Amino acid sequence: MCNPMTPLESHGIADHVSRCVQLAVLLEVSAYPKPGNVHRTFDFTETRYEHFLASAVAVSPHLRRAARRGVDIFKKSIAPEQAGVGETIKDAVSDVAAWQHDKNTLLGSIMLLSPMAVAAGITLAGKSSFSAGTFRRHLKSVVESTTSEDAVHVYDAIRIAQPGGLGKAPKLDVADQGSKTKILAEEISLHEVFKISAPWDSVAAEWVNNFHITFDIGYPEFKCAMKETGDINTATVQTFLRILSDVPDTLIARKAGKRKAEWASNKAKEIMKAGGMMNSIGRESVFELDRKLHDAGHRLNPGTTADLTSAVLAVAILEGFRP
Repeated sequence: MCNPMTPLESHGIADHVSRCVQLAVLLEVSAYPKPGNVHRTFDFTETRYEHFLASAVAVSPHLRRAARRGVDIFKKSIAPEQAGVGETIKDAVSDVAAWQHDKNTLLGSIMLLSPMAVAAGITLAGKSSFSAGTFRRHLKSVVESTTSEDAVHVYDAIRIAQPGGLGKAPKLDVADQGSKTKILAEEISLHEVFKISAPWDSVAAEWVNNFHITFDIGYPEFKCAMKETGDINTATVQTFLRILSDVPDTLIARKAGKRKAEWASNKAKEIMKAGGMMNSIGRESVFELDRKLHDAGHRLNPGTTADLTSAVLAVAILEGFRP
């Protein structure tokens, strides 16, 4: 009797990667109660759970293309600088806006997952099995190979998404019409642009710090929680809480100020000390924090923490985890 075909053999590397990353997005938004965010039991007035489901569908073909370019990089058909990460981010954000009524649902996640898709393509093209360590090395190379054209595409993506709490940057501000001209003229790469914004944006900080939060904080917590409980929802929310407790959410900081971000982080710390999602007392506190963070203006929405959680899930799924 013939052995069944593996996912890579039956669908190809690019399809496999896009399915893994799309599943990460779906599992992240479905996890509940993910404090202060949209999840399967809570909607914002203007942003619903279904908007995120539609967004996950919208990004899939763009992540497939990114993974295919990763395979091409491995084959040396294209140079790493031709990965087109910025183009992927822009096109994915455009499609997200076309598939549902809230333009900005996945901007941060797309910025993290697009280079990850390229790196996953390189990793799987080089080996039959997926190693998180090898993947991380390729991911560092991918983000460091970005170009000024990538940066301009991301500026366009941000304008399309129109995210709240963006603030004003002291240098190369997105709202400044001259920023893109300067980026191209001075050949400032997307990686360099993210170095500027890293102090106030954890997504940018991941790009310049070798995805420290994803691999060194979130992923170990996820693996530990899954080993102990075997429950994907528990593990996902526990990972979210671990990240929030260690890293004050930069979206909250931009919208409501640093003190509010630190307050939310300290609340997550208290919950983790009580056991988090791993016992009934901790779970009750998680539900309470969820209620406290759902303010009318979404100023206390830890959206960046949710983005980072989706990146953790992507690593886990690429390495073989299945719900």
